[in-house]
Amino acid sequence: MSLDVPAAILERAEAGEVDDADFAEVVRTSLPYAWEVVSRVAGELESGSEEYADNLVAPPDEVARGQLLRAMASDAIRGGLERHFKVKLAFQNCHRVAAFPLSAVGGETYSRFIGTRAQLLNQSPELRNC
Repeated sequence: MSLDVPAAILERAEAGEVDDADFAEVVRTSLPYAWEVVSRVAGELESGSEEYADNLVAPPDEVARGQLLRAMASDAIRGGLERHFKVKLAFQNCHRVAAFPLSAVGGETYSRFIGTRAQLLNQSPELRNC
């Protein structure tokens, strides 16, 4: 199970839509490592001068890796993170999460980062089991 959903939130979801703030809180508490990584790269993007900010540090353990993979693999979770942090996320390998400004989507740097060439160049034997 990816998310630990409190009963009150589950009841609201059963009755209708849940707002983004409530969903973000569920993600934050359920997947704290993934939240920390996305929060950090979004903050680095906002405070820096680079075209994007990315995480190059491997997760400390398999639990953390699983959280990050679940967050990036779910359209709803990834989309919720993107809306909360107001960034576009891109993902390579087992831990390389990048935050781009929304205006970068479709641009050269973003397209290069999400392209097949970049994916192939960011492979290594250590990443094959992730």
